[in-house]
Amino acid sequence: MEENTKKVDAVEKTTESSTEKNQGKKFEKQPRQKRDRRPRNRQKQPKLYEEDVISIGRVTKVTKGGRHFRFSAVVVVGDKKGKVGLGTGKANEVPDAIKKAVQNATKNIVNISIVDERTIPHEAIGCEGASRVMLKPAAKGTGVKAGGPVRSVLEMAGIKDILSKSLGSNTKINMAYATLNALKAQKTVEEVARLRGKKVEEIR
Repeated sequence: MEENTKKVDAVEKTTESSTEKNQGKKFEKQPRQKRDRRPRNRQKQPKLYEEDVISIGRVTKVTKGGRHFRFSAVVVVGDKKGKVGLGTGKANEVPDAIKKAVQNATKNIVNISIVDERTIPHEAIGCEGASRVMLKPAAKGTGVKAGGPVRSVLEMAGIKDILSKSLGSNTKINMAYATLNALKAQKTVEEVARLRGKKVEEIR
């Protein structure tokens, strides 16, 4: 019996010592790691292309829960040095639609032939749907004689002197694409000479 009581006392002592150790651990406060919440100076990358919103449309869908609005945007981007692109985007909010349109436009960038860094090489007519846009080169100092989406596309392309005329439908998106098609058709004398295998003097 005495041996059993001694064993019980030993077990109780060991449990008491372990509980004391655990209690001491519980009350020990560990130092917290301080987070650096200071704002980091992140350098914003400069935009490669400038952007201009041509049109924003709204579509209303009537459902049981009410009216559901969605927005569409047409945006033209360019560096004003011969590169221009058109894009469209749709979203539930206007900023998101514009952002999608800009991303789409940057994927569709095309190079435009410009003479003397101010006008186009020759006259051209661009078509898109029922819209037709005529472009004519102009003398120095004339300026951009165009309005609406045609003007936006020409300015983003970097053209400073030009004459234009709308010959068909005035739908904004079709006029913008018709202008872009007319600009794509432009070819300088050097490009024509290279295609025909002749010298520039022979063509002129």
